[in-house]
Amino acid sequence: MPKFPPASPVSSAEDCCGAKSCSAAPIPLRPSSVSSVLKDAPEQLASGGNHASDACCAPAIEAAPAAASIPAGASVFSIPAMDCAVEESDIRRALDKVDGIRSVNFQLGARTLAIQAPDEVVAAAVEAIRKAGYEPTPVKVGPEDEAEHDDHDHNHGAGVTRLAAALVLAIGAEAFHFFSSDTPALRYAGLVVAVVAIWLSGVETYTKGMKALVRGRLNINALMSVAVTGAFFIGQWPEAAMVMALYAIAELIEARAADRARNAIKGLIALAPEEADVLQPDKTWKSVASRSVPLEAVVRIRPGERVPLDGIVTEGRSAVNQAPVTGESLPVDRTVGDPVYAGTINETAELQFRVTAAASDTTLARIIHAVEEAQGTRAPTQRFVDRFAAIYTPAVFAIAVAVAVASPLLFDVAWLDAIYKALVLLVVACPCALVISTPVTVVSALASAARRGILIKGGTYLEEARNLKALALDKTGTVTEGKPKLVEWRSLRGANDQESIGRIGMSLAERSDHPVSKAIAQGLALPLSEVSSFTALPGRGTEGMVEGRKYVLGNIRLIQERGMETPELEAELRAHEEQGRTVTLMADDEGLLAIFAVADTIKESSKQAVAELKALGVASIMLTGDNEATAKTIAAQAGIDQVLGNLLPDAKLEQIQSLKTRYGMTGMTGDGINDAPALAQADIGFAMGGMGTDIAMEAADVVVMNDDLRRIPETIRLSRKTHTVLMQNISLALGIKAVFMVLAIFGMATMWMAVFADMGATLLVVANGLRLMKVKLDA
Repeated sequence: MPKFPPASPVSSAEDCCGAKSCSAAPIPLRPSSVSSVLKDAPEQLASGGNHASDACCAPAIEAAPAAASIPAGASVFSIPAMDCAVEESDIRRALDKVDGIRSVNFQLGARTLAIQAPDEVVAAAVEAIRKAGYEPTPVKVGPEDEAEHDDHDHNHGAGVTRLAAALVLAIGAEAFHFFSSDTPALRYAGLVVAVVAIWLSGVETYTKGMKALVRGRLNINALMSVAVTGAFFIGQWPEAAMVMALYAIAELIEARAADRARNAIKGLIALAPEEADVLQPDKTWKSVASRSVPLEAVVRIRPGERVPLDGIVTEGRSAVNQAPVTGESLPVDRTVGDPVYAGTINETAELQFRVTAAASDTTLARIIHAVEEAQGTRAPTQRFVDRFAAIYTPAVFAIAVAVAVASPLLFDVAWLDAIYKALVLLVVACPCALVISTPVTVVSALASAARRGILIKGGTYLEEARNLKALALDKTGTVTEGKPKLVEWRSLRGANDQESIGRIGMSLAERSDHPVSKAIAQGLALPLSEVSSFTALPGRGTEGMVEGRKYVLGNIRLIQERGMETPELEAELRAHEEQGRTVTLMADDEGLLAIFAVADTIKESSKQAVAELKALGVASIMLTGDNEATAKTIAAQAGIDQVLGNLLPDAKLEQIQSLKTRYGMTGMTGDGINDAPALAQADIGFAMGGMGTDIAMEAADVVVMNDDLRRIPETIRLSRKTHTVLMQNISLALGIKAVFMVLAIFGMATMWMAVFADMGATLLVVANGLRLMKVKLDA
């Protein structure tokens, strides 16, 4: 069953307004990623979301908090005024002065803060937040608090109504101004209407802008506050009202567009049923809230129902659609002993399963946590853009001041005209399009990866995957299936006795619990014969009576003990061994009856994956602890050119270091404990999530949920497409800004044009970034 061990804390980065901040808490979160379940998320979710008044800081794409993602014992507070990284930075600085805080967890999208500390320290922290100018309110966060989300949606609707009213009033102010040349009363009426429009649309912007100016911080709120106030006082009050209304509406549109990625992720939560049918002590069934179902309880799921919790099947056989969790396109058979995952769909028959994970700890819940952490980490391009914006915004403010002061002194420009140009520059300076372009693009790409069962632990690995030059592959469980399979068998008594001998072999193998015997039984799939006097022969095989005759099924040592070995048999055994096969022999008292060859077979997807890697210019190298002859046979089938066998874990680690020196950026793919050191040493580690160990997945940077190697070349192609979109967005944002800054300096741009340019650029980059959610990654 896939598990996600704790990951390391996310490091802080410069926010878009120049503040040192971190959108994820400095506490251990669960590792990254998202699920292909996203394709099942309700489309209508895309229209919801929070109104982010500081779009430049991209709060619209932060994941909403889930109860399971909050540290145990933490106190959670709602802070309505905290919706940008600059506010987070203020609160973080206030909390730095409070001793005894163990951890903090900011969720800007939901405007909540979780503080893990003793009660007296929490009280001191709340007081420190209040002194910083914010009002924290204690809240509960959990599945039962749906009313709170409903209230939020209602408030969001009220915000839309308020902005619509502000736009109508701003248009009215323009009309009054147009007809007021000879009518002072109309002019004063227009002035009042403009003030009301600015108040309706800009009260939050003004509040934050004034706070920023008092702190000496030049964020977008400060720029807009100065620009609109200046325009109002130089007599351009209709334009000031229209600019503020359009700015607020543009932010709302940006936030709702960016919410498509966040709300698709939130839709994961809805995929696991809220109730489960649980077996009671009196053998009756009762519907119970999923979050209340204890471990080891037995749950029933009927055909067509979604699985509410993770578990192991105890009764029944059915086809289960696992696409929501693993990305597998076809349903898989599930029977007694097989795992089932919350959010998957039971298709053909009733199943009963034993619960192995609480609702907050299912594979689906851990995927949601993975998404939150992946969004919290900043990709290299995003960190660059944030640092650039921190310099860019005050630089443009300085240019605006220079235009306002220097133009009249040096170029005989009227003071009011110069001030107006400067105010247009301030509006143009808004870095929203530039800064929001990277997180929206990265989150969309993470969602796109998750739809294919690829969980990427952050934007850094998403971006860097495009630079991979070599990929080291473990053999067992990665290139191969990781379990023995009957690949060949033949009767030594002739074709006439083939079926009867196969039935005897099946009957003996079915009674043994040895993996090789199980593989033989599964491979033969013939009717069973009655076996009596069945006996295990440790280290050699088994024996038993079938239809009054004694038969043995075992290895070459058992046959040697009976004196049945021949030169021809030895040659045949060597041929099988060279192909990496394990041979089992069956005999009776008269001699050998059959040879069964079992091997770990190559996955159907491995050959195609290696071919795709070569097409992408990525060399593939097999690193395995198996013998070199077996490894070369498997490598030849997969198309892998270079093979290094008989490697212990420390030797794999050395080979990764050597490959990095030889090729450059090197990845590693594996699933076992012995692969963990190499996965950690590689530039990017890819763990197989279906059969992989906890340690391997903890060490890796990317988890492939369905163990399909083709997901790795898909990751590389997604990385390259993401980089292309990021460069397009940065070029669009900076290009449009540059054009309008030149127009503003030469007096050829109005405030209207500036705000429309800013709105257009932001919507363009958001829409371009969201394309990655539906991008095709076929070779």
